Amino acid sequence: MSPDSQSQHQALDENVVFHVHGVTKVYQMGEVQVSALRGVDIDLQRGEFTVLLGASGSGKSTLLNILGGLDTPTEGHVFYGERDLTRASESELTEYRRFHVGFVFQFYNLIPSLTARENVAVVTEIANSPMQPGDALKLVGLQDRLDHFPAQLSGGEQQRVAIARAIAKNPDVLLCDEPTGALDSKTGIVVLQALQRINEELGTTTAVITHNAGIAQMADRVIHLTDGLIGNVYKNDTRLRADELKW
Repeated sequence: MSPDSQSQHQALDENVVFHVHGVTKVYQMGEVQVSALRGVDIDLQRGEFTVLLGASGSGKSTLLNILGGLDTPTEGHVFYGERDLTRASESELTEYRRFHVGFVFQFYNLIPSLTARENVAVVTEIANSPMQPGDALKLVGLQDRLDHFPAQLSGGEQQRVAIARAIAKNPDVLLCDEPTGALDSKTGIVVLQALQRINEELGTTTAVITHNAGIAQMADRVIHLTDGLIGNVYKNDTRLRADELKW
């Protein structure tokens, strides 16, 4: 069996949402080539809460962007189920991002002139089987803030609106890039509680990237990245609740 066909064969496991095989990413910075990923092999399991842990520059954001169809690898394959994202057209990647993936970034990217409910509705209007915006906001504990504008909300509340917006389209996968990076620890824990609740109640496959080792204790599985390579990978025998975390 060739490496490509072997990769595809493994991707047919119904419990594997992402099968990443031999992925490299090289950026051309002027006359210099920078290797962000150097041959990554990893599977992400359905319903799993995974933390991708690593220092700045370790490649974790690049990997997350490739999983989300925001970027493409230089070499290797990324399977989403049976679909090889590395062979998808731009229109197919747009469809994939729109219907299958929810994104949460460090900065909330809310529309200032829209209320919390309206910010979430922007996404539900283009989804196939969305939640009601009010239901998504209730899931993150903001049922009393539906008609507040971003300027009337704290940073943590704005991030929870961003999470509600991401999950309101009922994505299969939720990808979070430093979701607590702009928040203090107390507020960050409230945000992590929302992510934990979504993972448990909706079964959404969730990947959180962070440089904060304390957050790793709430994961099913922790994947360490160093200099573009997968290092230590381990499962937590005992997961902590988000409100038990300390950092």
